[in-house]
Amino acid sequence: MPTIARRSAFFRRTALLSPAPFLAAAAACLTAPPALAQPSEDRAYAPSVYVQGEWARRQTDAITIGATLPWGTWRRPLWGGELRGHWDVSLSRWSFDGIGGHNSAVVVGVAPTLRLRPDEGRSLWFWEAGIGATVASHRYRVQDHEFSTRFNFASHLGLGRNFGAQRQHELMLSVQHVSNAGIKSPNPGENFLQLRYALHF
Repeated sequence: MPTIARRSAFFRRTALLSPAPFLAAAAACLTAPPALAQPSEDRAYAPSVYVQGEWARRQTDAITIGATLPWGTWRRPLWGGELRGHWDVSLSRWSFDGIGGHNSAVVVGVAPTLRLRPDEGRSLWFWEAGIGATVASHRYRVQDHEFSTRFNFASHLGLGRNFGAQRQHELMLSVQHVSNAGIKSPNPGENFLQLRYALHF
């Protein structure tokens, strides 16, 4: 019961971790009419800032803020779509019931990321994949699960959609795996379900 009470208090303090706002925004996004062509001022490829909620097993949650920085004019045709890239820079706060009680860790991440947009880049939908490095303020340790390093790799695969008159708003659902790639044992890894809202400017 104390554990449940602590987690309830934590969620009250960090309302952004509730999936309700994200799901409401997702519903608005998915019901928006599709665009037939790129708008005259297309911000979907511009830099962005984002907020992201994350959920994992073992009563682990995270809140992330970050930014994406496009790779200039780099682009490639692929499978009838357009492939572009960007840097993803993030700052996360993991919250978990660790050994000895409730605990948290600050995690900094940088990931080169590829994004494939169908219909020669005109589609509102996109696929995204990336792999990068993370460094945590201290090791992630829960009752039956323990990272052996503060440095880890993080890879993700996501599906997203832009909306808005200039495609400036964005929602993405992704799955992320974090582990040290066998640098040191134990290396159990952790998987997160992530929901992101981004604003391009």
